[in-house]
Amino acid sequence: MDDTDETTQAIVRALHATLRERGATLATAESLTGGLLAGLFTAVPGSSATYAGGLVTYATELKQSLLGVPDALVAEHGVVSGACAVAMAQGARTVTGATYALSTTGVAGPDRQEGHPVGTVFVGVVGPGVERAVPLLLPGTRSEVRSRTCREAVSVLTQILAG
Repeated sequence: MDDTDETTQAIVRALHATLRERGATLATAESLTGGLLAGLFTAVPGSSATYAGGLVTYATELKQSLLGVPDALVAEHGVVSGACAVAMAQGARTVTGATYALSTTGVAGPDRQEGHPVGTVFVGVVGPGVERAVPLLLPGTRSEVRSRTCREAVSVLTQILAG
């Protein structure tokens, strides 16, 4: 994520403020974004009040062992799926004790994965009364897909918190 993206930074600051007002916390579970989403949330001064932590689970085995993504889910849906995104978010929420969790999984490139083209992404969100996977098809280079995924994840959480 480019540190000069002032709009995204402003949205993330507003998200932290909303979480703080509600006494809520956030965790992340990332695959294709490789820690970029966590970096975006921790770039805000004072973020430790609302950001519990995150897990980068690039390998399928780590999604299963650290986040508790069921073997049967991976066998049936694959890791590039909405079901996996939700399971990753559930795992991050469980591991960290956070109120909300965001996850990212998909194909940043350069090659297809599980038959899905580059740019196929799923953002998962889990929290009180929320369990959602948002499918995305993002154009661009590997770097652009990863950055856009972070922006989309921030947007999804913003919409959910706004009601």
